[in-house]
Amino acid sequence: MSKSGSITLAPLLASLIAAGSLVACNRAEEPRTAGQVVDQTIAKTESATRELAADARVAADRAAAATADATAKASNSVRDAAITVEVKAMLAKDPNLSAMAIDVDTSGGRVALKGTAPTSAAKDRATELARSVSGVAAVENQLAVKAGS
Repeated sequence: MSKSGSITLAPLLASLIAAGSLVACNRAEEPRTAGQVVDQTIAKTESATRELAADARVAADRAAAATADATAKASNSVRDAAITVEVKAMLAKDPNLSAMAIDVDTSGGRVALKGTAPTSAAKDRATELARSVSGVAAVENQLAVKAGS
């Protein structure tokens, strides 16, 4: 080859090397092996499993709190019903009071007596009887004394 031929080839060769370098820079990552793909899939699955487990724990905690709340409300309702029954039984045993004439409402351990009592003493006795029942926090006596007593 002559000297002028090698001068013409040099820029061409430099251009090819530069183009090859640019193509290599823009080329996507080398293909991964099957093992690498499996490892990445396992890592993603483990991450998703941890997230699901955390979500499940949160849901379980919420369900437990809701269950505890519902249980407490049911327990309070049962306790209030038992207080009402016991107060009614105490009023029925008293010869001066009529359990049929007295309505007993209980909420949160607070007893409300409504209806009529034959005398002021009987009205006061109804309050005493209600207070004597276990679990009673307060008694609101709204009994009216029958006129003429």
